[in-house]
Amino acid sequence: MNQRKRLTGRLATVALIFAFCASALGANFFVPQTPANVSTRKATLTADESAALGRISADSLRGHLSFIASDALEGRDTPSRGLDLAAEYIAAQFRRAGLEPVGDDNYFQAANWSRVERNLGSFKMELDAPPRALRVERSKVSLASSVSGFTVWSADGPLTLERAGVLAIDYKDASLTREQVEGKVVLTELPDLRRQERERLFESYQAQKKFLDRLSELKAALVVTVDRNNPKGVGAGVERLLDPENRQPSARARAMSVSIPVIAVHDTEFATEFDALKSLKPEASKATLTLHLDAPIEHPVSVRNVAGVLRGSDPLLKDTYVIVSAHYDHLGVRDGDGGDRVFNGANDDGSGTVSVVELAAALSTLKQRPKRSIVFMAFFGEEKGLLGSRYYGRHPLVPLARTVAQVNLEQVGRTDDSEGPQVGSAAVTGFDYSDVGAVLREAGELTGVKVYKHPTKSDAFFGRSDNQALADTGVPAHTLSVAFEYPDYHAVGDEWQKVDYNNMTKVLRMVGAGVLLIAGNPQEPKWNESNPKAARYAQAWKELHRQ
Repeated sequence: MNQRKRLTGRLATVALIFAFCASALGANFFVPQTPANVSTRKATLTADESAALGRISADSLRGHLSFIASDALEGRDTPSRGLDLAAEYIAAQFRRAGLEPVGDDNYFQAANWSRVERNLGSFKMELDAPPRALRVERSKVSLASSVSGFTVWSADGPLTLERAGVLAIDYKDASLTREQVEGKVVLTELPDLRRQERERLFESYQAQKKFLDRLSELKAALVVTVDRNNPKGVGAGVERLLDPENRQPSARARAMSVSIPVIAVHDTEFATEFDALKSLKPEASKATLTLHLDAPIEHPVSVRNVAGVLRGSDPLLKDTYVIVSAHYDHLGVRDGDGGDRVFNGANDDGSGTVSVVELAAALSTLKQRPKRSIVFMAFFGEEKGLLGSRYYGRHPLVPLARTVAQVNLEQVGRTDDSEGPQVGSAAVTGFDYSDVGAVLREAGELTGVKVYKHPTKSDAFFGRSDNQALADTGVPAHTLSVAFEYPDYHAVGDEWQKVDYNNMTKVLRMVGAGVLLIAGNPQEPKWNESNPKAARYAQAWKELHRQ
């Protein structure tokens, strides 16, 4: 009888420990089976780990995000004063958590680049269409067009035209010949991509690019497009960054960009002249256009990744690393709806940024550190083409060959997905490209969060965030999101008040559990060589580990 009582007492103690873990994580705690290719150890969390994850707080996340996504930071454009303030805030939180600095300047990794801008002081544009000549004011032109933060065409200079012939045509006119077009300014009316449905945006851009490339082949000097929808121009457009190591655009960028300068004119009188010229036969037009456009000017600028490390405990494995990351930039200040010009980017990707900060603070309380070290990182310039993560891929702060995985967080705050509410769930991009997806799914089973592969978007979105740069080097790297698409995406309405902080807390505890499983496992994740979509990453991993 005493033996039975002692056994009953021990079972009760075990039950209490499990209940404590479940309470700390806000979920049912149980031990699922682990895929054989990932690990032979059972997926469990210690009471210490569960208590650390239990420190992740909705109120704390709300507090961080209400600052990161506030108007005071002016949308965190790259580069900008607001971005610098965000970097200082993130570094301060890493310092508060006791992370070791891992940057080349304390917690910062600085990229010394150039900011390219154009001086429009000497800009001149005049359409001479007898019997009148029309001077176009600087405030009525746009020398660049962007959609979702990416420049789709621009008028790079310098460019000088003196009384060049003008040809006014309908968009997609397929009857043009080189004799008609060569050396002339083509007036047309390109569709406004900003008004396209998101599902058709890429298709519409490709059609527009094909038309413009055809005009380039026919040797047009310039394309001027009439914009009747927007009364105001944006002048030289958004300043752009120039990486001195990559002054030549990448093959992908060249494939996406148009090969002829384009200028948009937002002027009703100009539109009237265009309509009149378009009604004439090409040979009957006597119109000419004069243009003077100075070359862009470069100014030095420093942009920064922010990084800190939680050092591991194993004598051998502490020099291997798991990266937890997010991008902290957004679109800055530009024309928006209803007078609001600040694109706060609360969900994209303020939510990921504050999740990295909060997770660093929580895991720094562990009494027993995981075997591997964990690098917490915030990247600049994701919205302008994964700039910060690609810079890191070329200049890693910890050896890439000793980096076993990257878990990147993107859009983890909003639950109002375009496909319906996403509560208690998160999707992993390239879910089955490597073992990381399976580990995160195990973490979801431990914490009551459904971690899944979205049937269409998981693979399609793999290359659209900061995991791509490290995957290209061979590191198993994935992005986790709650909502792929949601109202206010890349719009002024993406504000911190719309975030579901309770759900975000639950998802972040799952992420923390997954990171701890990877960091505590002597066996590192591997790419899935049987998946054709992962083949090039598996090959990059092999090349990385030959070094």
